[in-house]
Amino acid sequence: MLKKEFKRKDVDRARNLLTGKSGASSETQVGYKKKRVDYKEGDVWVENKKTWTIKDGIKQTISKMDAIKKEIFMPLCCPKCSKVMKKRLDKPNYKIHKMCFDCVIDYEASLRNKGEYEDYIRNLRLKNNLTQIDEAENMFLELANQSNEGFVSEQGEVERWKGGIDISKITSDITQAAQEARENVQKKLTNEEN
Repeated sequence: MLKKEFKRKDVDRARNLLTGKSGASSETQVGYKKKRVDYKEGDVWVENKKTWTIKDGIKQTISKMDAIKKEIFMPLCCPKCSKVMKKRLDKPNYKIHKMCFDCVIDYEASLRNKGEYEDYIRNLRLKNNLTQIDEAENMFLELANQSNEGFVSEQGEVERWKGGIDISKITSDITQAAQEARENVQKKLTNEEN
């Protein structure tokens, strides 16, 4: 004779174990159940202040730096010809043209055959000028905003200079000159493209 009486949940638990449903519940539960959403490949959603996506079947976060990483890091293979980029000149050419050195050579050769190579080089130089203008503007603005309250002389004494410069006027002059230079280069670029 059994000293313990079986309850309904005990019988349900034994039935679940025998049928292979070991994780199934044997009791009725009441409470909060999280809403389950199934996402597919390429879906983008926000959860707990993070942006998520599914890429190649794996749930991944999307950070603000992903676009920058894509621009900075060079892939293993050339996107155009699918060859491994391991030559010394592949990296600098990928930064500029987004293809390997061999593809750049082929592209420039085709431009020479069409007679468009000179315009291509001119456009590259003008775009390079835009970058140089941006760098010069940043450098001059940095220099203008440096503190000129004191300098250490060769003897080790701190010299304090009185007077000074109008930082706001110099800043506006630098940005205005850089903007004019950018507009001139942009005009040349649009004329070359037309």
